[in-house]
Parts: sequence; structure tokens; C-alpha cells
Amino acid sequence: MVMDEASARRVSEAVSAAERLSNGEIVTIAADRSDSYHDVALLWAIGIALMVPAFFALVPAMLTGALDWLSGGWSVSHEPALICAALLAMMALKFLAAWLILTWRPLRLWLTPKAVKAARVRARAIACFKVGAERRTVGRTGILIYLSMEEHVAEIVADEAIHARVPPEAWGAAMAAMIDEVRAGRIADGIAAAVGHVGAILAAHFPKSADDTNELPDRLIIL
Repeated sequence: MVMDEASARRVSEAVSAAERLSNGEIVTIAADRSDSYHDVALLWAIGIALMVPAFFALVPAMLTGALDWLSGGWSVSHEPALICAALLAMMALKFLAAWLILTWRPLRLWLTPKAVKAARVRARAIACFKVGAERRTVGRTGILIYLSMEEHVAEIVADEAIHARVPPEAWGAAMAAMIDEVRAGRIADGIAAAVGHVGAILAAHFPKSADDTNELPDRLIIL
């Protein structure tokens, strides 16, 4: 993810402008990715290895033929111990090959189901929210806009006072505005657009009070 100083400043200015209209505190985070998905690679490698005995259970003659070929064409007695050893060796080779191939992150990410990616992004967004925004404002009016680039997933997480008044579907326009800009390669503009929509909702439910102070930083956090 490429984000220059001017782009980050645009997001910070959008946050400052939105917070001038309400008591809400908006935190913005842009992350390259939310998880390494090494466990997904491990599951794929295990699954591919387990396909070896499953395949030879369906076509056992191929295994015995391979053993004969390895012996130089001589027929050998197919003892159970030899067959088990051959299967284990093939499974180990398949597992290692799959694991090495899946060290390439783009492939690993591509093979990760969308639901898993969405769940991991949501979990990371909630973790960041708990650290950086939850219950860190007097009125419990903190809200996080979180964008994870490699997964192409965004999340909005709100503190308890906002969650009590604003239904989750109210953030749909903010998400749509952000995604449209990000798809076009304008990451900062997308986050700023989401900030504008979120700010309007906060202004309607939590209008600016005379004693309100800026409790959370306005700058874009890049992970």
C-alpha cells in the first residue's frame, strides 16, 4: 500500500472536519493485510497430502505398479509395511511441496475463502478498536474505520453509545463510498469519503457540545 504524506494529511483533515460537527471521535486505520493465513496454507497442505492414500485406495494398481517400476521392472512382494512406507513417503513429499508453494502469499491469500478473510479482518478491526478507541472517550463515542487492502475488506466498529443509537446498516453508505474510491486506486479519498458519511451520522445523533474536546488523534494510522 502506497500512502504519501499528502494523502494521509487529506484523511486527517477529513477527520478534523467531521469531528467539528459532533462529539464523536473517528479513528482511521489502513492496513496492508490483517493476517498471514499460514494456518490456511497448513490446512491446504494437509488436505493435498491426504489425497494420496485416498487416490490409491480408489486405484490401488497404480501404487503397486509404481513400486514395481521403482524396483527396475522386477515384481516385488507388496508387503503391507512396504505399501505403508511408500504412502507415507508420497504424503510427506506432497505436503512439503504444497507448503513450499503456499509460502507465496498471493496464492495463499487467493486460496483463502472469502468468509475466512472477512472474519479475520473483522477480528483485527475489533482488536485495534479495543486498543485505540473503545471506552477512551468520555461519552463512549469512539468509532473506527478500518481498511485492509490485500483482503479488499473494510470494517466500521463503533463504541457502545454509538452502537446503541445507530443501527449497523446505517454505515452502508460510508462503506460503499470508501470501496468505490479504493477500487479506483484512490485509497486516501476513499477513507476520507467514509469519514464524511460517518461524520454526518454522528452529527445527527451526537451534535457538538460546548465542552467537547478532541480525545483521540485525527491522523491516519497505517499498519
